[in-house]
Amino acid sequence: MEVKEINNRYSELAESECCLSCGGAINYAEPKTGEVCVDLGSGRGADVLRMAESVGETGFVYGVDISDGMLEKARRNAEKFGVTNVRFVQSELEKLDLPDKVADLVISNCTLNHAGDKQAVWNEIHRILKKGGRFVISDIYATKPIAEEYRNDPVAVAECWAGSVTRSEYMGHLENAGFASIEIIEESAPYQKGNAEVVSFTIAGKKDACACGN
Repeated sequence: MEVKEINNRYSELAESECCLSCGGAINYAEPKTGEVCVDLGSGRGADVLRMAESVGETGFVYGVDISDGMLEKARRNAEKFGVTNVRFVQSELEKLDLPDKVADLVISNCTLNHAGDKQAVWNEIHRILKKGGRFVISDIYATKPIAEEYRNDPVAVAECWAGSVTRSEYMGHLENAGFASIEIIEESAPYQKGNAEVVSFTIAGKKDACACGN
């Protein structure tokens, strides 16, 4: 699905009452006072505002989303609640509009499976994390490869399974990006989603504190 189509779809949903997030990365992230945090696929900004409260005035939180509508809603929410230690950034996941080594913590809820180039996304997560920084990501993987015919199917994409990859491919992306120590915090039993069988999971990991030049 093209970026413009995704933008339009989620902009329309920004004012709806539906829940767009699956997973609970925020529940395991434990942002600390003074930290800089990033939420990839921040939507209306609920998790960004929660983290902003946790990191306090000495910390900062970036919310990253591609949708104009979601970003506008998130900014209104921050203004409504008087939260000033946040910034909402419009950016593709594959090329984040954020500086190198800016984040202590990166979270995301069921967003990475939508990315066309998942390796690029994980490379970007590694790039923006400080040495010793960590991530907590909730996402899905498929128990077997998704047929190419569904990759750009609007219904399959909307149901959040068309972009899923297998577990081995998913873990390969993390390894290739430079993450060596990965923890699976929770993992569901396989379940049917559209024409695919998928598994929901939450994973955590750290950037090597001794990573040279990265």
